[in-house]
Amino acid sequence: MLVQIHTDKNIEGGSRFSEYFTTEINEQLARFNEIVTRIEVHVTDENGSKTSPNDKKCVIEARIEKKQPIAVTAHGDTAEKAFFEALEKVRRLLETTVEKIKTH
Repeated sequence: MLVQIHTDKNIEGGSRFSEYFTTEINEQLARFNEIVTRIEVHVTDENGSKTSPNDKKCVIEARIEKKQPIAVTAHGDTAEKAFFEALEKVRRLLETTVEKIKTH
């Protein structure tokens, strides 16, 4: 599973940020390695340099082999909170998708 992390200019990314998120994705979504070909994470600050509650947005898109991609969105006070909420959402959605694939 290929993992790509993208941030906007208002989010301090860097290699440590990307490595941390990539490690978390690989640990949390390891059991989906056979069906997920790529995970893309987009983290943005919706208000730019202004600070406001829940202004960090994380979109995680999972590309599933021979299926349409699925995407989830989450907001949080920090990029990390938004990321972990989105990661939980995509994990649950992948579980549901795998169950549907197994029943067909």
